[in-house]
Amino acid sequence: MPSPRPTTPVPGAPCWVSLMTSDLRSAQRFYGAVLGWRFRPASLGEEFAVALHDGEPVAGMGALAPDFQVPVAWTAYFAVADADDTAGRIRERGATVAVGPLKLGPGRAALAADRDGATFGFWEGQTLSWSVGTGHAPAILELRTRDAFAAAIFYAEVFDWASEKPGGCQVTYEHDQVIVHDGTHVVAALRGGAVEAAPDPRVRPQWHVHFRVPDVAAASEAAVAGGGTATPLTPTRDGNGSRAMVRDPDGGLFTVTGPAAPA
Repeated sequence: MPSPRPTTPVPGAPCWVSLMTSDLRSAQRFYGAVLGWRFRPASLGEEFAVALHDGEPVAGMGALAPDFQVPVAWTAYFAVADADDTAGRIRERGATVAVGPLKLGPGRAALAADRDGATFGFWEGQTLSWSVGTGHAPAILELRTRDAFAAAIFYAEVFDWASEKPGGCQVTYEHDQVIVHDGTHVVAALRGGAVEAAPDPRVRPQWHVHFRVPDVAAASEAAVAGGGTATPLTPTRDGNGSRAMVRDPDGGLFTVTGPAAPA
């Protein structure tokens, strides 16, 4: 997790994304080629790194221990005031706290899964000046789930979304999605079937990260050249750009999004 230039994050808002991978050096080469990132060592040790874009922190990376048999994946972390209280809320609602809360650098972190199996983390402590939807941070954080409305209730109860407490996150319901605001801009979207529709059994719930790139086609080509895969380009939901889903050579899934391809 981040430590330089500390700031107090918005409670309940995404405060970092991190990739745990089986080969940190190979991952750095892949993401450097695809997203133009550079890397510096993290304060947590040589098996951790911080990805930089134009000198700004974008995301974290860490090496999985050889005996830690978990899928390679991007994980979103949410800011909380009390990690123990948050862990208790998660368990009370029938979900799982898999790791922690543990002391980690300047704060405390934990990994959990919601009731449908989507993995997420939470962080107690100060963070970098970083927010989804601004600067070089991810463009959007998206929960793809079977029932967006039920998921929104769960996360609202865990992270105090839509509460009357000052300074937290608020939610709005827009057609088939739940939009999360941190008071200034959109930081997450929860998407499933229509709010009134039955849950979609075909959706495998997971938090998904969208990274901005200047050229989606070039990023997709670099991903394939680096041993990953990429789906064909499709329009963004607002129709103002294009996107492609990319899987890195270790299986880490993310989306690249950017301006629409020239006609």
